[in-house]
Amino acid sequence: MSNKTRIVAFSGSLRKDSYNTAAIRVAMEMAPENCDIELLDIGTLPLYNQELDGDKAPQAVLQLAEKVMAADAILFSTPEYNYSVPGVLKNAIDWLSRQKPQPFAGKPAAIMSSSISLFGGARAQYHLRQIMVSLDVHFVNKPEVMIAGAHDKFDDQGRLADPTSRDFIGKLITSLITLTHTLKPSETTHE
Repeated sequence: MSNKTRIVAFSGSLRKDSYNTAAIRVAMEMAPENCDIELLDIGTLPLYNQELDGDKAPQAVLQLAEKVMAADAILFSTPEYNYSVPGVLKNAIDWLSRQKPQPFAGKPAAIMSSSISLFGGARAQYHLRQIMVSLDVHFVNKPEVMIAGAHDKFDDQGRLADPTSRDFIGKLITSLITLTHTLKPSETTHE
């Protein structure tokens, strides 16, 4: 029996042909056998409403919180909207950050971004780091994966054709697994 590192993934884009969701699929393909990556659905969450915190939280929020709690690590892939993270991703983070226990606390995480811009989503990544540090998330620092000019690097079927970007995604997943085992060496694997 082999042990698995469980990673949950958040895409900051709900678009059917999202480059960021496609990048998560690449991470899933490139993950080693001892790692499972699950893409979470954040598109069904209502807008955050503080009056619905705690026991009143929608079932979709509670289910998402359970998945994050059960995971060993988190992978984010986000576009950049107006120099920051998309509202849909921030909304999911806001809902989850209010749950007890707070499911992000102490988790290792990695960020990647895909954008048609020349910056590749860098500003969104920096904002996401600021948001998540306040929730006690520990980030992989290197490599930084920012896929600039994504419309030229993904083909019509959403496959990432750029070998350099694929290589960086593979290295990012390896770094995330290493960080996960470093932070919680005796608790990070599930049979």
